[in-house]
Amino acid sequence: MTELLAIGPVLAALITGVLALLTRSWPRLQRVVTVAGTVGYACVVGLLCWEVVFASDAARIVYQLGGWRAPFGITLVADGLSVFMLAMTGVVAVYAAVFSVRFIDEHNQQVYYYPLFQFLLLGATGAFLTGDLFNLFVWFEVMLMTSYVFVAFYGNDSHTAAAMRYLVLNIVGSALMLLGVGGLYATTGTLNMADMARVLAADGAAMRPVVGVSALVFVTFALKGGLVPFQFWVPGAYRAAPLPIVAMFVGVTKKVGIYAIIRLYFTIFGTATVPVDVPGVAGDTPLAFLAPVLLVMAALSIVVGGLGALTRDSLEGLFAYSSIGQIGFIAVPIGIAAATTSETLRKTGLLAGLIFALHHALTKGLLFLGTGVIRDTTGTTQLSELGGLGDRSPAFASVFLVGTLSLAGIPPLAGFFGKFLVFDTAGRRFASQTAGGFWAVAGASGILGILLLGALLTILYSTRAWIGAVWGEETGLVAGNSVDAGEVVILATLSVLVIAVGVGFEPVYEFAEAAAESALDTDGYIDAVLGGETG
Repeated sequence: MTELLAIGPVLAALITGVLALLTRSWPRLQRVVTVAGTVGYACVVGLLCWEVVFASDAARIVYQLGGWRAPFGITLVADGLSVFMLAMTGVVAVYAAVFSVRFIDEHNQQVYYYPLFQFLLLGATGAFLTGDLFNLFVWFEVMLMTSYVFVAFYGNDSHTAAAMRYLVLNIVGSALMLLGVGGLYATTGTLNMADMARVLAADGAAMRPVVGVSALVFVTFALKGGLVPFQFWVPGAYRAAPLPIVAMFVGVTKKVGIYAIIRLYFTIFGTATVPVDVPGVAGDTPLAFLAPVLLVMAALSIVVGGLGALTRDSLEGLFAYSSIGQIGFIAVPIGIAAATTSETLRKTGLLAGLIFALHHALTKGLLFLGTGVIRDTTGTTQLSELGGLGDRSPAFASVFLVGTLSLAGIPPLAGFFGKFLVFDTAGRRFASQTAGGFWAVAGASGILGILLLGALLTILYSTRAWIGAVWGEETGLVAGNSVDAGEVVILATLSVLVIAVGVGFEPVYEFAEAAAESALDTDGYIDAVLGGETG
């Protein structure tokens, strides 16, 4: 019966979405169903995490839909990496759902908001759990279809324009992904990820066409993650969508792109290699292709995101560009992991990326929901029109301060450990390149320099957000308005979680370490899914 846990989160989101649709005529009941269902989803995810990561006799749980065994049937796989992402998703989803009850007006709540919320959650959950590439594409589309509606949710001209840009860009990305999936099937003869890893491990020569075909799939993943030069959809979409949904975009859907890169390039493509006579290159593999491309995109994301955040006039714009930069911080250690042949550094890189992803999901979720409180209170998020909100509500000011301090990487908050591990990975990469010649040292130094610049920019725009929104004299829009106490209580508990992740970091580190090890354990993944069959 343990294998049924692997499908539990999918069923929880699906059933809650259907019930939310059926109870649309009873708004109060619909809200209760949505919140209870989302909490139930988080509980199922928690149980799955316990069984996969902390129970002594389980490392992976595999569910074969309809009893059809892989590689012929549809397979769901819960391992350390997927449950780490699901745990992050569960936390963000609960806060977004609860906050939506108070933030979204009653009319908009009845316009299919809650069913769409659950189907967005369903798409991300399926993507984290699926065991084959075609269904990864399908779950991407489920997630994207609901995202389109949310970007256009309020229906004015700017929101519709943002939704059209988002739609067109993602249709192109989906077409490329479908071509890439088809190319991988033509090359390997399978779409099951474990079976594909088995085929490539047995026949290294098959890697040569896979390197090129995988680039098409990578474009979609980078697009979903919002990496430069595919970041154009981020500012418009984040300004247009309801702020609780923006928290879901930041904490969940962006992380699907990061997860897919790790799963495909490390778990599936990570072991096979075609030797080449190039010093420092692991071979003619997708990882060898991924490393320089991802590092360049990550560096550009840090710079573009940081500079963009400094020049925005609204909190949504500032935090949207900040998210572009922060995704760069996640991608840098993953790119370093792809560039190295050291198993220790590879694991360290993935670990750093996962920890920073968790920090980003929690901290940026807190800040976007906090932006929702500011909009509810004042009717605007323009920094030039804000100020003095701290005098109006010291409790909210404290909550918002926790978010900005964590974003800046101040200890002992979650952001400090994420940023520390990213710098640690880059420092180890630099140390390993000191004997590698001028270009190797220059490349490693450049990575450290970009990270330092990004950290400085983060401190500057975090300070600007705090001073502009909360500090100073009360403006006319702030004076006389009261902050919603219920919204502040919701965010206060999230800020406590951000603090707790930093103060009690050891179990979080162990969880992320298990996720990184799971991502690199290709043989274990193959054995779990295929039952040890190798022929």
